[in-house]
Amino acid sequence: MKRSASSTAMSRRGLLSAAAASGFGLIAQKALGETIDFHVAGGPSTRPYTTTFPEKGRMVLQRNRPPWLETPFDVFDKGVFTPNNQHFVSWHWATFPTSVDLNSFALKVHGQVERPLSLSLQELMRDLPRFEIAAVSQCAGNSRLYANPRIAGAQWANGSMSNALYTGVRLKDVLDKAGVKAGAGHVLFAGLDDPVLPEAPRFVKSLAVDHARDGEVMLAFAMNGEQLPMLNGFPLKLIVPGWSAVYWIKMLNDIEITDRPDPSVWTTRSYRVPDTANYTVEPEKADFKLIPITRNVPRSFVTNLKPGDTVKAGAPQLVRGIAFGGDKGVAAVDLSLDGGRTWQPTVLGRDEGTYSFRQWQTTVALPTRGTHALTVRCTNTDKVMQPMQRVWNPGGYLQNQVETVEVVAA
Repeated sequence: MKRSASSTAMSRRGLLSAAAASGFGLIAQKALGETIDFHVAGGPSTRPYTTTFPEKGRMVLQRNRPPWLETPFDVFDKGVFTPNNQHFVSWHWATFPTSVDLNSFALKVHGQVERPLSLSLQELMRDLPRFEIAAVSQCAGNSRLYANPRIAGAQWANGSMSNALYTGVRLKDVLDKAGVKAGAGHVLFAGLDDPVLPEAPRFVKSLAVDHARDGEVMLAFAMNGEQLPMLNGFPLKLIVPGWSAVYWIKMLNDIEITDRPDPSVWTTRSYRVPDTANYTVEPEKADFKLIPITRNVPRSFVTNLKPGDTVKAGAPQLVRGIAFGGDKGVAAVDLSLDGGRTWQPTVLGRDEGTYSFRQWQTTVALPTRGTHALTVRCTNTDKVMQPMQRVWNPGGYLQNQVETVEVVAA
């Protein structure tokens, strides 16, 4: 379900007025004394919390530069939309600007087009129809911390994902304004972040022209009714609903239409997964084909109970959580109390759109004292179901096996 533009109270004047002063000095590097231990074997799994990053509240600190900030998992039990100040943060390069002058900012649209464009944010907001869509942004490496054996890379737990209602303009309208030439097949996107070293590659990603013009891919200037936070891509962010967040270019300022596939290292060598069922291989296997990461896959989580929580044996117990269908909607969420041998349906909450989190809940009674495993599984509207077996690949990408929370009935 797409939201109508009238559902957002933010005015163009209000946004631009607030944006004029957007910026923050140096990236904060202070952590709180509070920590969280994810209790994962095979390596360090304790992380500090921080509240000192600009426009951000309490976050799990994975790294300072470039900033990697994880959404605390308890946030996901408070609603399907993640607050802007706790929306996860992940940058490839640490050299992105810490302030943006909207008087000089311009989005360049060039390459295989009839009319090259240089658009200010004000022109985008004034001259093109507004569009809104709810979508989950999820790092391709979300949950990498739980890979067994452990894998190099950002050791995210389950919080490098967030959901928001984005406001902006359709990419299709921008491309139509420029006039895509016949024969052009690809659209490349880049932002204001520069490589740390001159020889390092600029971070770019690409979409096929037909995908870019599907009417859902958008350029967002706001999320959840407020301007984009700097750390989440102000002043303009590419939103690719249903696809991995690696495509969601932050501080977007360059769109190039080309007649050739994306040659960048970020597509030809990085962010790739095995071309196998559930993108899974055995850790010792080396001979397999790799393909670029694209679509998200179904996931579901219990949010109101955490491992080790105590509940009353034999008494009704509410179990609640969130799910998303990847690149499709949520069709069903089921819960198992016996390791997946049998499943019971749950009640789905309000549908906020194909690409949004959706809340689910049910009531169970754990009949005996002791430890019980609650396993949750999402099926999307394409009948794609989360796998029971653990997903493993050398990049630690697209993990979406069913999640199990063990609680104690007493």
